[in-house]
Amino acid sequence: MTSTQRPAPPPVRAPLRIALIASARHPIRDPFAGGLEAHTWTLSKALRARGHEVTVFAGPGSDPDLGVVEIPLSPVRISEAARRDPSMVASHWVQDHHAYLQLMLDLAHGPARYDIVHNNSLHYLPVAMAAALSTPVVTTLHTPPTPWLESAIQAAHCPVHFSAVSDHTATAWRHVVPSATVVRNGIDTQRWQPGPGGEELVWSGRIVPEKGTHLAIEAAQIAGRKLRIAGPIGDSEYFENCIRPHLGRSITYAGHLPQPELRDLVGSSAAAVVTPCWDEPYGLVIAEALACGTPVCGFARGALPEIVTADCARLVPPGDCMALAKVIEPTIGLSRTAARNHAEAFCSMDVMTRSYEHFYHAVAS
Repeated sequence: MTSTQRPAPPPVRAPLRIALIASARHPIRDPFAGGLEAHTWTLSKALRARGHEVTVFAGPGSDPDLGVVEIPLSPVRISEAARRDPSMVASHWVQDHHAYLQLMLDLAHGPARYDIVHNNSLHYLPVAMAAALSTPVVTTLHTPPTPWLESAIQAAHCPVHFSAVSDHTATAWRHVVPSATVVRNGIDTQRWQPGPGGEELVWSGRIVPEKGTHLAIEAAQIAGRKLRIAGPIGDSEYFENCIRPHLGRSITYAGHLPQPELRDLVGSSAAAVVTPCWDEPYGLVIAEALACGTPVCGFARGALPEIVTADCARLVPPGDCMALAKVIEPTIGLSRTAARNHAEAFCSMDVMTRSYEHFYHAVAS
């Protein structure tokens, strides 16, 4: 055991048998399609390390070390007559619907193998069909309100217990979920180690319009700073039209990196830029940056103001690239030690896992 490793503490109570429902569309493996997949991977690993029996129901191609049971995304046989119906939706939507429908029916009619079913996906069917299960169901709210999930929650006899990834997200859902338990996302601070810092800025995450990559580019250009971008291209049209034209010596794209390479990139950066154009429910990239000792500057939107402190971040009004450019230098001057300390105290895997354990036992008792 190295000096940076710590033995996992024992569970707070007896080990639980947990069914963790993940994304059927994106595999739970590194490099991750997004923050939700990275979070699910970390949570399942952490729960297993603390002695719980975890079965992850996830899409094909997921990390085999997680003990994954694949959610089959087999083509659904839809007749030509049904396809001609004006209400026919996209085929991938039908495929996801069928996959989760089959999973929930299997859980409802199979033997009682679990103490808790944790729906960590964004799909509505695990909520809509929770009443069919004899096992308690918990669902984590990872996003702002969506119509399909609101509908499922409002259906009669919805027995689901809800958690939310931030106070902001819990408040956003309060009109249909009056009291969600806040369990903030955490990262493995042994995996995300402090880096030496550097001269360049970094932006990481899914490259889609709502994450505002183009605004990070604008702020870096105003400030005269180099910016490195990393993450999966979730919207190719957005990347080609809004990102690629700016790439060159000052703005570079490092690609979709595995976590060890992403950690090194973030840890060797002067500051991380976070530019949400939507109400960010949490912001896992913030936790990752802080764990690397890299201070954060970004827009005060969604949950960001509750995730950081003045010791490790500077936030400005949403969309104000000029203001963001002006706080880049003050952000670089913040203590990297303070950033790391905040990650350990507030954003760690241990804090998250202990909170989920208490939540699970409260629901199961």
